[in-house]
Amino acid sequence: MTRACVFVPLTVLLATGAALAQAPQPAAAPPHAAATPAAPAGAPAQAPAKDHAADAKPDAVEPQGFTYNPEGRRDPFVSLLRRGVDSGQKTRAAGLGGLGTAEVSLRGIVLSQGAFVGIVQGVDSKTYIVRTGDKLSDGSIRTITADSMVILQQVNDPLSLEKVHEVRKVLRQTEEGK
Repeated sequence: MTRACVFVPLTVLLATGAALAQAPQPAAAPPHAAATPAAPAGAPAQAPAKDHAADAKPDAVEPQGFTYNPEGRRDPFVSLLRRGVDSGQKTRAAGLGGLGTAEVSLRGIVLSQGAFVGIVQGVDSKTYIVRTGDKLSDGSIRTITADSMVILQQVNDPLSLEKVHEVRKVLRQTEEGK
């Protein structure tokens, strides 16, 4: 019981002291405002002359944020995984040219003017009509048959011996292939 009697007033006292410390102080009147002489009664009204030396701020205040001085050391806030890579996000091309081979699925095939045309759906839930030779972000469509589509995918692995990989998208996948 005695601890509560001591801590409650102490807490109130500290809270009011903190509030008073954070209260803004009233701004002082500029020194040149009181020093301007009053104009005589018969004289025309003139704007008071400004004293440029009094209006200048004494020193620019440094920003309150943290600044890092490396002095030969690495910046601990820079990622080691993306070192030397541009931090800006790469923008994707709009439409089918912005989608990769793994991001499209074959939804239908139509016979149009003697050639097969594929209907694919991208990860953006949009449907695209594709023909042989159309480009994707990482390859191009090689052939379209009655039940599948073959995409030539460019391989970006420097250790791989083959630079092009054939990916077959089947129209009706079996339960084993899913």
